[in-house]
Amino acid sequence: MSLPVLICDDSAFARKAMARSLPDGWDIDISFAAHGQEAIDAIKQGKGDILFLDLNMPVMDGYETMQAIREQDLPTMVIVVSGDVQEEAHKRMKAMGAIDFIRKPIDNAKLTDILSKYGIYNGETSAANRAKQKDVKVGSSQEEKIDAFREISNVAMGQAGESLAQVFKQFVNLPIPNVSMVHTNELAMTLASIDSEQQVSAVSKGFVSKHIKGEAIIIFNDANIKSVRNLLGRQRHSTLPSDIEVLMDVSNIIIGACINGLSEQLEVRFTHNSPIILGIHCDLNEMVTNNISRWEQVLVIEIAYAISKENINFELLLVIPGTEIDATFKQLLDIRGAA
Repeated sequence: MSLPVLICDDSAFARKAMARSLPDGWDIDISFAAHGQEAIDAIKQGKGDILFLDLNMPVMDGYETMQAIREQDLPTMVIVVSGDVQEEAHKRMKAMGAIDFIRKPIDNAKLTDILSKYGIYNGETSAANRAKQKDVKVGSSQEEKIDAFREISNVAMGQAGESLAQVFKQFVNLPIPNVSMVHTNELAMTLASIDSEQQVSAVSKGFVSKHIKGEAIIIFNDANIKSVRNLLGRQRHSTLPSDIEVLMDVSNIIIGACINGLSEQLEVRFTHNSPIILGIHCDLNEMVTNNISRWEQVLVIEIAYAISKENINFELLLVIPGTEIDATFKQLLDIRGAA
């Protein structure tokens, strides 16, 4: 009898990538869930003896799902598959009962080792299941492209969050990235979720490869700059840095890690521009729109980082020209073998 395997991730692109990463021909029956509540329902229906669980999801995230599994004593073995690679995230999920943790993008060899380690997979294969897994394809509609960009930015965001957590020695809350395709004159509507009642400061850094280019922008409001300055001063046991030093230090950490995360997933080498201060204590919409007005249409990836214990929040925007989207998506599909 086939082993019921459940893949829970809010990204269709990630669910398909996970399915294709499972050992070829493994005798399993795969089901999918887009969030934790769907996963709980599927487990109760006997569809999830093994659960591959993402952390950052709407409706019910990975932590809430793991808590429900434990409280209801549901019959499933949980392996976390996440872009959030902070040590604290590992500890939390292991303490709640997850048997192991795999970082995105998935290392197929490590995944097979984990399955073998826990006696889940013994190397036996089935031609029918091999064909079924290879049949998992990724579409190329606008919605599917946006979903794919959301997923790769989620992984890059996790790497940046880990770097930030190590510097600040604090757990960094990571959201689901907000991804949208907009004309530059509509950018103000996209940025409406950012509190622009206060003036903001921002740093920009461009990145470019042979076929792909873009702009990364970090946005702080005044209150957050002060909070980060105090936190950096405490961690370094030194005098407090200036506002400009704060902006440059945090921007280099986050933007550098994010761009490296994108570079690894797309298997391209980006050339980085030197970071540029877009403005200190300026109007948000005017500052950002002026910086990217050279492009008619852009893909905007908005990531809101938060350090709850310190009441620190700031935004990262990854902006990719609309003319680059198809080439980037094709590069991604070629790498993942999902075309």
